[in-house]
Amino acid sequence: MVAGGGGGGTYWGGGGGAGGLLQAAGLAVAAGTALTVTVGAGGAGTTSSSARGTSGSNSVFSSITATGGGGGGSYDQGGTGANGGSGGGGTIYSQTGGTGTSGQGFAGGTGSSSATYSGGGGGGSGSVGVSPGAAGIGNGGTGTCSTITGQRVFYAGGGGGGANSGSPLYGLGSAGGGNGGYGSLVATSATANTGSGGGAGSAQTGTYSFAGAGGSGIVIIRYPANCAPPTSTTGNPQINIIDGYQIYTWTSSGTVTF
Repeated sequence: MVAGGGGGGTYWGGGGGAGGLLQAAGLAVAAGTALTVTVGAGGAGTTSSSARGTSGSNSVFSSITATGGGGGGSYDQGGTGANGGSGGGGTIYSQTGGTGTSGQGFAGGTGSSSATYSGGGGGGSGSVGVSPGAAGIGNGGTGTCSTITGQRVFYAGGGGGGANSGSPLYGLGSAGGGNGGYGSLVATSATANTGSGGGAGSAQTGTYSFAGAGGSGIVIIRYPANCAPPTSTTGNPQINIIDGYQIYTWTSSGTVTF
């Protein structure tokens, strides 16, 4: 289960933090009870230097909640990233990233005005966002590989930090996270249903300063294929039988009843 990723900040902004990622086995469910499935939306990237990127929304399965990723910081907003499943990155002048949620993700990186004028990368489910320092790049924190669908898929990576209009040292997103912008290169949004963070905007004026949005989340369950299927589902989950398991994947909210 992955929550929605946070949107990027702007003006040397911090990358959006990844949505919280949770993996577990052996969940007990009651027969005949509809279980809620909520797929968190990704947060919008900001177009204003006085506002953070919007944090992502929570994803829910039954009684379990994954926390939405924190929005990236923007220069005139004060520069700090928002807390979340993973924290959003901070802007230049050593503004710090937001904190992550224990067991779900990591903190965002701290921005730097030393040489690079780069924002910190958003935190990922696998590592903290990169703090660029004197000569580094604010890449997003790494995501997490899951094989629950029978394939190796990476989820919940941080978005890249934005760079000075004269510097190409923009941060790269991880696990489908958005890349940061610089100059006239516009930041990009995260891939849908990865829960990764959006890229941060640069210091260039106009549309070039716009930040990328976070990716929406996803909820996936599986159980042995020789067990009875659910009596009902809503939300149009994708259904597959792979390697002896029935697999249900929700990319929009719904329910499931066993």
